[in-house]
Amino acid sequence: MFRAVIVIPFIFFAQAALADNPKVTTVRAAKDGGLWTFTVTLRHGDTGWGHFSDAWRVVDAEGNQIAIRELIHPHVDEQPLTRSLSGVDLPASTKVVGIQARDTVAGWSTEITRVDLK
Repeated sequence: MFRAVIVIPFIFFAQAALADNPKVTTVRAAKDGGLWTFTVTLRHGDTGWGHFSDAWRVVDAEGNQIAIRELIHPHVDEQPLTRSLSGVDLPASTKVVGIQARDTVAGWSTEITRVDLK
């Protein structure tokens, strides 16, 4: 029984290490007229087509997707990676959104970066 307690955390840790979620390092949000542009920088250990950061999205306070920026190929030699998404329509009352990144192995990261809108 003691052996299982040691092995289970190790297996969990090994799976988490293999997953290697992308990290949102910076976010810039700018409003032009009634629409928003989000410029997001991600850092991820892209290794090629088998494992790369393939999207980031804007979510509301409840985690519902508002908009998504797909990344259609690996960026092994371009890290960190910065991409923008414009034309995002938010209700005027929106004060906070989140940015969440995804990769092809682990899926959506559990980490959501909070962005205060001004």
